[in-house]
Amino acid sequence: HNDPPTRPPRRNATAISYGEIDQALDRLTFGLLRPTSAGGAAARQRLIAVHEAGHAVMGLLCEGYDTLNKVTIVPRGVGGGGVTLFTPQPDRIETGLYSLRHLKHRMAVALGGTVAEELFFTADGVTTGGADDLQQVRSLARRMVAQWGFAFHNLGGGPVAWEGEEGNGPFAPRAASAETEAEIDAQVTNLVDEAYATCRAALTQHRALLEEVAEALIEEETLDAARMAQISHPHLRQSPAAAPAVKAHQSVSGRKKAERPWKPATAAVWPKPPAHGGRPRGVREPARVRRDKGGKAPGEESFGI
Repeated sequence: HNDPPTRPPRRNATAISYGEIDQALDRLTFGLLRPTSAGGAAARQRLIAVHEAGHAVMGLLCEGYDTLNKVTIVPRGVGGGGVTLFTPQPDRIETGLYSLRHLKHRMAVALGGTVAEELFFTADGVTTGGADDLQQVRSLARRMVAQWGFAFHNLGGGPVAWEGEEGNGPFAPRAASAETEAEIDAQVTNLVDEAYATCRAALTQHRALLEEVAEALIEEETLDAARMAQISHPHLRQSPAAAPAVKAHQSVSGRKKAERPWKPATAAVWPKPPAHGGRPRGVREPARVRRDKGGKAPGEESFGI
């Protein structure tokens, strides 16, 4: 793309800065910056800020989850609102392998926007802004049960893949009976219910952090990893044992989980670029977004409204 090379001459510089590359990647991934209309701008901005704060805070609260790279309410593209970007951990990038814990965390983070709307505006005030997030949750839960064998306890026998990467579309081969399909649907529901319960409990217990992030987004529009760490540190600096506990809920196997302390994730700080404008030495370029199209394990991710 020709955007980064054209920026230095505009500011009488001889090198492309890391920030300019990041802006170009955002433009390619999410589209051009889109102006907002004056009418209802304040209410819309608050709604988007609450939604994106839900994703960002839930990502911080999930122990060992991907690094929060940036959260913004600056609209881009057609119909775009805000977006929350996460950078996968290096081991996940190198191996492409994802644990059951990580996949459960990903569903909880995806539900963070809708749950935050529910907490701030009540159930009747929840919008359709989380439509793409809900599709991700359903697709991921289905693959966890039908392709990756994460619910074999209730399906009988050992782990079985009941469908291939093409999913259960009308032209996909059928390996499961109608009864098994009904049980797969039940286990998918269990996983989604568990993710929702986890997300709602965590965001309710960390409501003060959620509110502070939302207010910061309204004021600043974009928060990078360093700014998010600055905001979240006073709220999450207590020891895990002193942190609020998540209520017990049904697991995918149908057994009750014992109450356990909620362990807040350590907010990783994305180092600021050096004075010469290049990428910090030894720092991996932030992974960009790709949409989940097939049955492969999920990679880089974003959540938005």
